[in-house]
Amino acid sequence: MSLFGKLFGTGSKGEKSTSPQEAIQRLRDTEEMLTKKQEFLEKKIDQELLTAKKNGTKNKRAALQALKRKKRYEQQLGQIDGTLSTIEFQREALENANTNTEVLKNMGFAAKAMKAAHENMDIDKVDDLMQDITEQQELAQEISDAISKPVGFGEEFDEDDLLAELEELEQEELDKNLLEIAGTENVPLPNVPSTSLPARPAAKKEEDEDDMKDLEAWAAN
Repeated sequence: MSLFGKLFGTGSKGEKSTSPQEAIQRLRDTEEMLTKKQEFLEKKIDQELLTAKKNGTKNKRAALQALKRKKRYEQQLGQIDGTLSTIEFQREALENANTNTEVLKNMGFAAKAMKAAHENMDIDKVDDLMQDITEQQELAQEISDAISKPVGFGEEFDEDDLLAELEELEQEELDKNLLEIAGTENVPLPNVPSTSLPARPAAKKEEDEDDMKDLEAWAAN
C-alpha cells in the first residue's frame, strides 16, 4: 500500500483513488486542525505555568502536578510541530507533482493538436506550393516593372545625342553674350570740352545787385 493509501485509506483495489486536488485539500485541512491544536496547547501550557507559580510556596504538590502537565503539553506541542513540518513538505511535493502533471497533460494536448493540424500536410506539396507562390510573386513584379516604364510610342531618342545638342545650344548662347560685351567696348565716348564756360554777363550781375539793394531798403523802412 502506498503512503497516500495508508494516509487516506485508499489502498483497496475496489476503492476509487484520491485525486491530487483532493489530497492537497485534505492536507490543508489537517494543517488547519493541527494549528488550532497548537494554539490550544500553548494556552494550556501558559495556564499550567501560572498554576505552578501560584502554588509554588503554598501547595508544592499542586505546583508539581501543574509542571508535569505543562511538560506533557510541551511534548505534544513538539510532536505537532514535527507533524506540521512533514505535512507541509508532503503538500508542497504533491502540489509540484500536480503542477507537473497538468503541464505534461497540456503539452500532450498541444502535441496532439499539432499532429492533427499536420496530418493532411505533405512536405512535397508544401514545397510545390511555396515554389508556385515564389513564381507568381516574380511574375507580378515583372508585370509591375513593365507597367511602370514610360511608353513613348515611337518617340525614343538617344540621350547622348540630346546632351550633345544641349551643349551646342549653351555654347552658342555663351558666344553671343561674349560678342555683345566686346561690341560695347568699341563704342567711342564723348570728349570732355576743353574751352571754359562763357562768363555771366556783367549787366545781369549789376541788375541783380540793384534788386538786392532795393530789397534791403524796403526792409529797413
